[in-house]
Amino acid sequence: MNPQLPIDVNEQTGVWSTDGMPMLYVPRHFFINNHTAVEAALGREAYARILYDAGHRSAYHWCNEESREHRLSGLAVYEHYLMRLSQRGWGLFRLTDADPTAMTARIVLRHSAFVLGQPQGEGKRCHMFAGWFAGAMDWVADQYGGATRAQCVESQCAAEGHAHCEFTVSPIT
Repeated sequence: MNPQLPIDVNEQTGVWSTDGMPMLYVPRHFFINNHTAVEAALGREAYARILYDAGHRSAYHWCNEESREHRLSGLAVYEHYLMRLSQRGWGLFRLTDADPTAMTARIVLRHSAFVLGQPQGEGKRCHMFAGWFAGAMDWVADQYGGATRAQCVESQCAAEGHAHCEFTVSPIT
């Protein structure tokens, strides 16, 4: 994949941006080392809850900004989100099933940065993405006038020996 992402650097501030959105570009090992250190300090469950809420807010905001930047709407924004995550080194994401009116989706992830950057066999590793996928679905559902909110779980992880990671989005009941 040769994404040809536009990276703009502001000469006065040094801020890097892509698609007009300020970005931080760091090596995978740097991010994974910080991620695992915080997880160890807080415990996996507590950290996963914090990441879920923060990721949900961030994904919703990203979808809102990118829909304007690229004049996209509905499920095309969700697909664009997954493409950009893939282009930025998080792994290769594919939306396999989606119904925004029912608030359901299934996302397959191959070559997750969390699986590649951490020891395997220690349970699911990619929980950070769950809030992202729920937040993106909430943004899409809002475009259809939805009142229900989405939730997402990592239903399988390659770190547990599966061929790929998988996430399931469904409505909160």
